[in-house]
Amino acid sequence: MRNFLRLACVVMATLMCTTSLWAQTSTLRFNNEKKFKIVQFTDIHWIYGNPDSDVAGVRMREVLDAERPDLVVFTGDLIFAKPAAKALDKALEPVVERGIPFAVTWGNHDDEQDMTRAELSAYISQKRGNLTSTTEGISGQTNYTLTVKSSVGDKTAAVVYVFDSNSYSPIERVKGYDWIKHDQVQWYINRSRAFTAANGGKPLPALAFFHIPLPEYREATQNQNIYMVGTRKEMACAPEVNTGLATAMLEAGDVKGVFVGHDHVNDYVVDWNGILLGYGRYTGGKTVYHDIPGGNGARVIELTEGSDAIHTWIRIAGGKIINEVHFPADAE
Repeated sequence: MRNFLRLACVVMATLMCTTSLWAQTSTLRFNNEKKFKIVQFTDIHWIYGNPDSDVAGVRMREVLDAERPDLVVFTGDLIFAKPAAKALDKALEPVVERGIPFAVTWGNHDDEQDMTRAELSAYISQKRGNLTSTTEGISGQTNYTLTVKSSVGDKTAAVVYVFDSNSYSPIERVKGYDWIKHDQVQWYINRSRAFTAANGGKPLPALAFFHIPLPEYREATQNQNIYMVGTRKEMACAPEVNTGLATAMLEAGDVKGVFVGHDHVNDYVVDWNGILLGYGRYTGGKTVYHDIPGGNGARVIELTEGSDAIHTWIRIAGGKIINEVHFPADAE
């Protein structure tokens, strides 16, 4: 049965990579109040059959029922042991059972089990609400964009960029984690220019999501006078190589916030040259290190149509809200 499932995933992944079936199929839209809400779940580290994972499911359901988001983004490390398929089923279940549109980018641990990144993407491709996609011809599996339409009409009003931050350094003398490659950065530049041109030359407000933080997360926190809100209990585990994605975003002028996971005891947001660099809140249970004050939870991000501003907060156990931020107003 396991071999059959693996073969099916390989066949599905092959078919998907040669067609356009992974395009966005569900319309995301600002509501009548011109708001669009995203819940970010990160580092669930689900181990199938391990009761220590159950607290993640409890927290996710609690957050979803309280926030009723328009989109959920999973920023990597959803699973942490074999069987990958069954662990994925449980990690995604709270969202799938509610029919909420969701997007996934893989982390460095997801494909260490018994399925590749392509197989994982193929496996979730038929789940209700799935918007996860891929872009052929560039590094990584989960590079794609999602567009958010205006509350009235069919105009694109905001963009969500999802990147695959890959896993571990492919160069022996460079230790640590992999980096977002130059071809991914160029893909972003091209997409950003196209969206800007279609919007009459004005950059569309955008957010970016991936798993491993950029080197700029370290840089920003070295400034003693910088605006920063939240918990920072470890140095950003960023790659040693910087390929210039943050600079490309700064020059393009569209991305206002970047949100990652990876570091379980960080949930801060920090201002880097007018871009809000943020962590999600560790969502998993006791399957890995997790001693962030207040326990597991989720980040919530709210956009307002026609505005570059970001309203974000953390929701933890018991529905408690902490670390509420209005950016850039609070940083001024």
